[in-house]
Amino acid sequence: MANCRQYIATQGLTVPAQTAFDYHDRRGALNRLVPPWESVTVEKSDGSLEVGSRVILRTSILGVPVRWVAEHTEYQPPTLFCDHQVSGPFAYWQHRHSFETINQNHAPFLSQLSDEISYRLPFGFLGNTFGAGKARKTIEAMFAYRHRITHDDLKLYSSYEPTPLRIAISGSNGLVGGALSSMLGLFGHQIHPIIRGEKRLPSEHSPWLDTPDEQTLENMDAVVHLAGKSIASGRWNANLKAEIRDSRVSKTRQLCELLASRKNPPKVLVCASATGIYGERGDEILDESSAMGELSQTGCGFLADVGKQWEEACQPAIDAGIRVIHARFGIILSPKGGALQKMLTPAKLLGGSLGSGKQWWSWISLDDAIGAIYHCIQHETLHGPVNLVSPHPTQNRQFVRQLGKALGRPAIFPAPAAGLRIGLGEMADALLLSSARVVPSKLLESNYSFRFTDLSDLFRYSLGLYRKPSEI
Repeated sequence: MANCRQYIATQGLTVPAQTAFDYHDRRGALNRLVPPWESVTVEKSDGSLEVGSRVILRTSILGVPVRWVAEHTEYQPPTLFCDHQVSGPFAYWQHRHSFETINQNHAPFLSQLSDEISYRLPFGFLGNTFGAGKARKTIEAMFAYRHRITHDDLKLYSSYEPTPLRIAISGSNGLVGGALSSMLGLFGHQIHPIIRGEKRLPSEHSPWLDTPDEQTLENMDAVVHLAGKSIASGRWNANLKAEIRDSRVSKTRQLCELLASRKNPPKVLVCASATGIYGERGDEILDESSAMGELSQTGCGFLADVGKQWEEACQPAIDAGIRVIHARFGIILSPKGGALQKMLTPAKLLGGSLGSGKQWWSWISLDDAIGAIYHCIQHETLHGPVNLVSPHPTQNRQFVRQLGKALGRPAIFPAPAAGLRIGLGEMADALLLSSARVVPSKLLESNYSFRFTDLSDLFRYSLGLYRKPSEI
């Protein structure tokens, strides 16, 4: 079309073209590929790429709400699909996605994904003058993210047997559970949400009812238990601590007793735990063989105490012969939620280290958190505690400096430990000031391939700082 700008970018993939096309063709692909820094939500979609299907997105430009309606105009599996803008922020937009097999000279790649975009900005001369640079940077950042996550997801998928699994997930609407459900669905696995109340859909399961259905969690290949009250949902007091404990210990024991009673129980249960189980350990390097923390007289070992009881609650499943993984999560990082989302505003306001800044923080990217869960499901020799952390924990002062650098802000103003304790009470010591230098020995020994081992790389990826220029 006359006066249109062009953008073309390609990405080699370690799977056949059919597999790459199927990944994009499954319900939920768009949600998985939306960059986490973009304020974009899918308002309506039938999950189809076929000709005539439409997707309605809600976004904002300079704080102004915008609705983007796209319609699919070509669908030729497994080689291409196309969509164009019906209404939205551009004067014209057409996006062609193509997949082709490539020859052995491009090893290890088996196929290539190509994205070709033709677009025209609104407002003619004014739009081109003031918006062209911003539009191009947005597109380059978006496809740097989309191509990397597509490549990394499909590399993970190709590392294991492609047999579809039936996987039940509790906490499937949370940060980790939502991302895990999306990724596994794109891999072709059947996802069965575990919910607390009465089930509304045939795929759902309700194990915590007084009288669960006899088919509840029957014939599952794997169960992933992530549900539990947030430990950062408010200032800790006796009632909140009791809720945190009960949501983990009692509910986990009840779930495991039900799994143990099934005629065809799952082969594996991955149950969330946390590195808080190690307690305050200073500079000591901790792996899965390290002793767990002790409950102190002041109660600062609350998380270590809960962690031990949480893992012990899985014993009925272990006794029934189910392979149980205690997934000891570190700080899970994503701008979509959790710790990183809460850190962004203080960092933009030049916030610095917390307390002395010498405490070790063991972190993991959201993509590695869900990738490691999948690895634990597929790797049959793994059992017991598994640390889900990056191989390179970092001290808090380095963490905030790296985040500030990614945001273009110096980390100037520290938060004194005394002030944090006044504001947050016991939670300040447990969540912010405690030091646990945890390493993922079992993941490394079982050859899990981390997507992110460098904190700076993760921040740049998560915040949209990488660019993929057009190839024309």
